[in-house]
Amino acid sequence: MRIQPRQELLEIWAATVRSSWQDGKWQWGGRDGPNSISDAEQLLCLLLPATQADFGLDRPDETADEMIKVLRPLGNATQIPLVLIQVLTEYYQRYTDKSGTPVFSGRTYFQTGGAEPTEQQLELDIVDSFAMSITLSLAAIGFARVFRGAVRREEILREIADLESMANIRLTAAMVGLLRSFAVNVFDVDSDEGQALCRTLNQSNLPQRQIVAQLRRKLRETIASFREVLIGSGQVADLDSANRLFECGWSWGIVRDAPEVETTEPIGRQPAGVAPEEPYLYFTVIAIDAIEELFTERTRILGLLNDEQQRLARALQLRWDLTRGYWATVATFGDGHRWPLEDIPWRTTDREASDYYTLLVTSLAVKGLVLERGADAELSRVGSVLEELANRARITRRPFDQDPALALHAPGVQVTLQNSDQLGGPVMRWTVSEFSALLLQRTAYIGGLFSEADQRAKMLDLADRVWDHLVLRRLDRGNARSLWDQPARAFGQFEDYYDAPSWYYTERVVQSLVTTVKILRRPPLRSERLTMHALDLLNEAEHLYDVELLSGTAEAGPRMQQTLQIVRVNLRRAREIVHERPGTAAALASSVLRSLDELNAARRDVSEAG
Repeated sequence: MRIQPRQELLEIWAATVRSSWQDGKWQWGGRDGPNSISDAEQLLCLLLPATQADFGLDRPDETADEMIKVLRPLGNATQIPLVLIQVLTEYYQRYTDKSGTPVFSGRTYFQTGGAEPTEQQLELDIVDSFAMSITLSLAAIGFARVFRGAVRREEILREIADLESMANIRLTAAMVGLLRSFAVNVFDVDSDEGQALCRTLNQSNLPQRQIVAQLRRKLRETIASFREVLIGSGQVADLDSANRLFECGWSWGIVRDAPEVETTEPIGRQPAGVAPEEPYLYFTVIAIDAIEELFTERTRILGLLNDEQQRLARALQLRWDLTRGYWATVATFGDGHRWPLEDIPWRTTDREASDYYTLLVTSLAVKGLVLERGADAELSRVGSVLEELANRARITRRPFDQDPALALHAPGVQVTLQNSDQLGGPVMRWTVSEFSALLLQRTAYIGGLFSEADQRAKMLDLADRVWDHLVLRRLDRGNARSLWDQPARAFGQFEDYYDAPSWYYTERVVQSLVTTVKILRRPPLRSERLTMHALDLLNEAEHLYDVELLSGTAEAGPRMQQTLQIVRVNLRRAREIVHERPGTAAALASSVLRSLDELNAARRDVSEAG
């Protein structure tokens, strides 16, 4: 890959500190002002690489010099984690109210199109904040727990303990919030939603009753499992009807009439919800990604979840499984030549259509294919969709004047938050403009799933081209230079220029780079053909080496003995790695063959001269 994620992340670190750390204090808020989400995104620009890309800030003795250099404004290797502990503590204090209840409002991210929202509206909890808080709190708890092993001073140990306590309360509250925001929308086949879903699924012009029967047959296990999730809701009987369909996922906030979740943790009050019991694709994907953080190897090894959180995590995992299964089935439905996912743009059941929704559905489809051990052929179909999306969004193609595709990038897709006007103000909207950054993350992720080198190379090449586009969109002046987002630098049709960073967008880019780091750290793909070639070379090299020893070369001068020693080491190394890294083994075997041929040629020259 042309992307160098380590170097890019270090540059982002330097820019984040330059923009955020001024006069010995952390400056909250970027382009959109401070809120519980933006401030978490700002911190994650540092914590995601530190905890998920193993940059080692929580182990001062192991922190690389280049990392200390870019974070020098925060102090030395010992002082940097102390500053991060203090800033994280400040975040948790800022977003906890006087009653001790964590705050998950969207505030400055809410938009109304000019009308003034009420204070009650601005205080509404939103799924984006729940999801971001799970990611941040797991990172903070893990960071504090590892760093604690390097601390001896009692006052610092108390600060770490206080941070862990606050992060645990917010983590539990966020998990409860996601449970109360889960939505199952059951509707009749003949309703507007039912007709919209059937049109999306029917790629082969089959009779509607056949489509409905086939979908319900594919989802029968999911429907059966909903009895546990929907117990007492009155919708279980509805799902049993043969002419009923459904969709599931996460609404934009706590669902109206959602019951409180019993918990032993002191998370404060559980506010009433107003969001409709209808899933939103954007909030579903961001919730799914956050829930996956609860089950990572790092979370398990460090024991980041207490007993109560593990109980809540199991409930979330059930909903994660059901949602993944549903959307993977819908996205790849049918036996025809085309999946619904490949019919771009994706159309939601409320008749909204956008390439951005297609990108979100690819995320859900891939999660299903991974768990069901999807073949490269299926993954390549998703890869082709991503390539088409890059073209349609003018990331890998030149835009034309007044190109409507540019609206994906600025201002972005406007998501209407239904029922948000029930608290006395206007209907609020949520703007999502992460298309390019999300495309990079999904492309790199899918590239890492391929077992065939050619398919993987194709996806990583697309990731490089998307990255070239993102580089153009960096801010290029002021303290925020090298952060995001400046769409006018990539698209001349835009006129607005910004000096402040968008932490929303920058955090998405950081996520993409961290994903790329994880992909590149995996072992290289193994080719059976290359392995056989390497074994053939190795067998010949070992045979010729044995012949050389029989000729008495080992008793020759020190120079020849040194050559044979190198040959022996290379042969041993090649044999050790031939099945894991056949290309490297072949290169070592080739170097051995070359050295042995030089010895043979030298001996022949001496013989002829004699």
